Amino acid sequence: MRDPVCGMTVSTEKNAGSHSHEGTEYLFCSSKCLEKFVADPDAYLHPQPKTNDSAAATREYTCPMHPEIVQQGPGSCPKCGMDLEPMTASADTDEEEEVAIRSLKRKTLVAGLLTLPIMFLAFNSMIPGLSFNEIIAPKTQGWLELILATPVILWAGAMFFTRGWRSIVNRSLNMFTLIMLGVGAAYAYSIVAVLFPELFPTSFRIHGEVALYFEAAAVITTLVLLGQWLEARARRQTGQAIQSLLNLAAKTAHRIKDDGAEEEVAIDAIVKGDHLRVRPGEKIPLDGVIIEGKSTIDESMLTGEPIPVKKGKDDKVIGATVNQTGSFVMRAQAVGEETMLARIVKMVAEAQRSRAPIQNLVDRVAGYFVPAVVLIALFAFGVWASFGPAPAMAYAIVVAVSVLIIACPCALGLATPMSIMVGVGKGAQNGILIKNAEAFERAEKVTHLITDKTGTLTEGKPSVVDIRVPDGVNTDDLLRLAAAVESQSEHPLARAVVDQATQVGLKLPVITDFKSTTGGGVQARVDGKMIRIGKRTFLEVDDITIPGNLSEEAERLQGEAKTVIWTARDDQLLGLIAIADPIKKTSKEAIAALHEMGITVVMCTGDNLRTANAVATELGIDEVHAEVSPEDKQRIVNELKAKGYRVAMAGDGINDAPALAAADVGIAMGTGTDVAIESAGLTLVKGDLRGIVGGLRLSQAVMRNIRQNLFFAFIYNATGVPIAAGVLYPFFGILLSPMIAGAAMAFSSVSVITNALRLRKFTI
Repeated sequence: MRDPVCGMTVSTEKNAGSHSHEGTEYLFCSSKCLEKFVADPDAYLHPQPKTNDSAAATREYTCPMHPEIVQQGPGSCPKCGMDLEPMTASADTDEEEEVAIRSLKRKTLVAGLLTLPIMFLAFNSMIPGLSFNEIIAPKTQGWLELILATPVILWAGAMFFTRGWRSIVNRSLNMFTLIMLGVGAAYAYSIVAVLFPELFPTSFRIHGEVALYFEAAAVITTLVLLGQWLEARARRQTGQAIQSLLNLAAKTAHRIKDDGAEEEVAIDAIVKGDHLRVRPGEKIPLDGVIIEGKSTIDESMLTGEPIPVKKGKDDKVIGATVNQTGSFVMRAQAVGEETMLARIVKMVAEAQRSRAPIQNLVDRVAGYFVPAVVLIALFAFGVWASFGPAPAMAYAIVVAVSVLIIACPCALGLATPMSIMVGVGKGAQNGILIKNAEAFERAEKVTHLITDKTGTLTEGKPSVVDIRVPDGVNTDDLLRLAAAVESQSEHPLARAVVDQATQVGLKLPVITDFKSTTGGGVQARVDGKMIRIGKRTFLEVDDITIPGNLSEEAERLQGEAKTVIWTARDDQLLGLIAIADPIKKTSKEAIAALHEMGITVVMCTGDNLRTANAVATELGIDEVHAEVSPEDKQRIVNELKAKGYRVAMAGDGINDAPALAAADVGIAMGTGTDVAIESAGLTLVKGDLRGIVGGLRLSQAVMRNIRQNLFFAFIYNATGVPIAAGVLYPFFGILLSPMIAGAAMAFSSVSVITNALRLRKFTI
């Protein structure tokens, strides 16, 4: 029997309860499902069918080129006419895209099949040995072309006219404006020519017959549809990063009940605090902490690093990563949108929809471009009608339609957003989360990188290596009091003190009046006495004296790259605690790579100068600022910016947040605090300095790709429009056919997207 709420299999021997409804007895896998069913049994026994259309209608959609456009349900952008995309990815998103792509494919194939005979009828006299004039009268051929072309134009190409008209109504001319005018002019002209040929003067006739352009209208429509179809398929690939992330999530988990038994439940049924069993080979269901057991975990889906990470009791684990060797029990700490995977998906989606500053220039150009093209088409029509060879009016129409079609600015509009979408997805797959498109543009121009020490250059897992106390003070007493106060702090050094006290089995006293001074230290009361822990200056402000022998010992320890924190009770010094935080093995390699990129590396740390210099010397850091406060870090960022430098700031703590926000590019380590991540433009899922190198290289590749796209688009239009207008005809006799113009326009967009997709192969 299955639980009617979650669908899990439930046996009569093993269930969490039963409930009778309408004469039927139902069994439930958990008390939560039982409570839900009792509250509203009809909702589970008689669910309303949820179609893809109804699901799509409740989802918000936006335009990839104009993110400010947001509406409920699918549609087209009122500004550029492009299909809107869902703002949030879901299990239905890929199916919705497939439906749209299949629709475009069907229209393209039908239009192509109908267009082929139109071309044969129109070009029969141009193909040696092929002529239908003896079989079918020219007038009858015209009617056949009209019958075949009408479904191509009015059914397959109807969306072009709808979007083109909407662009005029909204006063936002775009590519569909030009398509509507070009195809519409050729089609309408040809209809009048078939129905009322007597209305046309001699200048419109070729061999006594009025020229028809059904083939041009049909071929252009088919080629634009083909371009839209290929574009939709290519654009779907740009969003596959989000879909691949969604597919990583586990669907079920093994929850441990109060009696110790295990039950398989859907992920949505898990709440914070639930204990979950994770077996070898299974995906970790949600973010949490190990409370029993140990294992090695493959975190490559988040960090891009193939080497498994050892995890044990009290270590954090991330949902969707893969457990490898051991079995363990974890406590769920984040569910739903709070999980790391959900946050990554949200950040990637928001970043892909954001606009780079360079896009503003493109928008301004496009705003003038379409009206200019219409004027050029009218001017070319007038010139050819007045001075062109016979039949002048026929040539004039061909030229005007060619100009309108070839000048469609779709490639220009796609140049930036497509590169951004692919770049953001590539970064996410390698543990580099981009907050917005502006971060790409800023990161490319970085000249100085300011980095914190703890957790950025170092492992961020410091440990107590030495304790020194003055005469008359007990070492355990110092550690017990210090750990009690530090237990309320989020700083890595504080955790090191607490861990040391836990390891030696000290019982921590109760504290009151806890207060943290950012960049200084912490204090609290224990048994009515004030305990202060922090920098030397933090204690000296309260006139606490540091003995000379301890001062010398502190200097020696700091010279060995150890951090020294001082502890006092009221006005009595209790001693010092020396903490060592090993330098990451990858830091030196990363700094060397940054130097190769021409970037100056500056270390700003709240630690003392001796410790900072020892780390800087080992890593080859260019500039050191020690014993700085959060305000100092922000000041240093602003000073460098005032000198004209482009500054990136990397950090992971609350004290880094002001500087991260002030920098041109803030880079937060994903292992750090939420406030640091929110203040940053780039977030490294794994706190590894090599990620900064990868992020900066990716930004350079994306911006280079955008410039390539813009160059192709501008050059295409700059050369295509004059050729379509006929400037080469007087010199070389070359006149561009509207059909060739349509093919060039359609594939220009595809070429831009194809170039953007090359970023998927970029090696970070």
